[in-house]
Amino acid sequence: MKLIKLDAIDSTNDFLKKAARQETLENFTVVTAQNQTKGKGQMGAIWNSESGKNLIMSFLVRFTFESIEAIFLLNAAVALAVAETLQELSIPNISIKWPNDILSDSKKVCGILIENSFKNGVEIESIIGIGINVNQQSFENLPKASSLARITQKEYDVDALRDRVLFHFQKHYVKIVSSNSAYIWENYHALLFKINVPMPFEDAFQQRFMGIIKGVSTDGTLQVLLENDSIASFGIKEIQLLY
Repeated sequence: MKLIKLDAIDSTNDFLKKAARQETLENFTVVTAQNQTKGKGQMGAIWNSESGKNLIMSFLVRFTFESIEAIFLLNAAVALAVAETLQELSIPNISIKWPNDILSDSKKVCGILIENSFKNGVEIESIIGIGINVNQQSFENLPKASSLARITQKEYDVDALRDRVLFHFQKHYVKIVSSNSAYIWENYHALLFKINVPMPFEDAFQQRFMGIIKGVSTDGTLQVLLENDSIASFGIKEIQLLY
């Protein structure tokens, strides 16, 4: 795969999107940066990172899809690849908070942002951005954030971490393109944060209610068992888990 290393950039996702518009890039082209000034998260959230302390990378994935479900399957595969990498490092109590935040206990250590575009009606070109808090120690005004070093009191090789994440993702990518998705779904659900646990939620109208996460559907919606024993489906902007 082609690896592009940058010192400082506004956003590795934006850099890679621009590069893909200007030329035909190899599949799995990877961009990393020591510092990112305008890191983005889900729903426009800002991700701040200390220079040189964390894994900041984006990579391009291009594949032909047979159904719309393949879009969230890609999301699940990326989250699972990060989770498996951190489990290899014995980071404790790794889970995936729907749709793709990676937690250790209840602290966020990784955010993922996937931006998709469709080519020729049947091909997806995805820019996958991953930010892992690796050796950063300070998270001012971010009480739910932490890092691998802060959790284990050890420092980590950021480049080695990048390579393991990509190794695990490519392993799952083979399953996606061969329509062998059972492993990805099974293991994604096995790591799903607070699955089968009664938890408070807040909807888009700021109404709070109790529910139990029962899983994630193939289209990426969260399936929640409500107090009236019905199952409701929620998209990413429609519900927030309170924890």
